[in-house]
Amino acid sequence: MKPDVIRNIRTARPEDFKQVAPLIVQAMEDLACTFANTKDPQKTFPLFEYFFQQRANQYSFENTLVYEENGKIAGSIIAYDGALLSTYREPFLEYIAINYNVKNLVIEDETLKGELYIDTLSVYPKHQGKGIGSKLLGAIKERAQKEGHRKLGLLVDLKNPSAKKLYSALGFETIGKKQLGNSVYEHLQLNL
Repeated sequence: MKPDVIRNIRTARPEDFKQVAPLIVQAMEDLACTFANTKDPQKTFPLFEYFFQQRANQYSFENTLVYEENGKIAGSIIAYDGALLSTYREPFLEYIAINYNVKNLVIEDETLKGELYIDTLSVYPKHQGKGIGSKLLGAIKERAQKEGHRKLGLLVDLKNPSAKKLYSALGFETIGKKQLGNSVYEHLQLNL
């Protein structure tokens, strides 16, 4: 996607890793800690900094749009073709098995073929309430339509009813549940 000066949205670059990794972790909450085999979210940052800078994985800069304000990233959204999940997930799972001793993880396929899957959407707390998340969602919806996707998909933590309320208000509907690590999530979709 080309930069959008009006909405301050642009495609991420590898050098954005220090600003985007905390946003990924903020969106993933406990799951990020499960992946890095720690209880301290700060200790997960290096894992996501590394993968953000790499190509062809779930957390790559290639799949990320950022909202930039005054030269600083205020929010990010990561989305990719759901059909590519196993290809994108494989290097990540191999890496955490070797480097974090995370093995035998219960992790269902979180995406479906035919949807552009939103892996993470996050806005730094000091920028929340300004509509940045909605603008990022709008940009991803536009990208999905241009790429020919008929659905947007995402997971929402069952312990986060306010997020589900927001997505439901935007037209997302529950299509099932998925287990990732130690948590259960609702799989929501929006028909485009």
